[in-house]
Amino acid sequence: MRYVVFDLETQNIFEDVGSSDPTSLDISVASLYDSATDQYTTVAIDELHKLWPIIEAADALVGFNSNHFDVPLLNKYYPGDLFSIKSIDLLEDIKNSLGRRIRLDNVASATVGARKSADGLQAVRWWREGKINEIKKYCEQDVRVTKEVFEYARQHGHILYKDGYRKKELPIDTSGWEVLQDTSLTHTLPF
Repeated sequence: MRYVVFDLETQNIFEDVGSSDPTSLDISVASLYDSATDQYTTVAIDELHKLWPIIEAADALVGFNSNHFDVPLLNKYYPGDLFSIKSIDLLEDIKNSLGRRIRLDNVASATVGARKSADGLQAVRWWREGKINEIKKYCEQDVRVTKEVFEYARQHGHILYKDGYRKKELPIDTSGWEVLQDTSLTHTLPF
């Protein structure tokens, strides 16, 4: 299975736009990891088109809170329909197993010993300060962390998370992850 792990950062926050709809926000930076090439690609808003061929070749898009946030927001910019590509949302799978949401940093530090390098609010501040390279580094680090957690869950069928000071194991139903869908998209490719 060829999968793409991705994450987005925004130029603004919900409070700025007066809405809780992710599509009312604007992307500043996007980053992705392509399992077929073992490569990371991180771009600013004006280079988003460079991601379309990579995404269109994927069997699945992988993210953290991606079904609720990242897929709808990126779909606003995509000339086709990203909802037609299989989506694996780690947070959704965690919530289905645990009954509540937990932060990526909590899961990543307990599962793979990795940490996020900042947060989304800091990324918005960097955008306003013109620090695009800082946003790119942060966004790519989030993709690296999400990829590690995904690969761990894929291999072991569970993740770890911190509950207070204790680590707990949480089973994740990964049975549907490997099931391929027909997602022959060619909305931006030249054929």
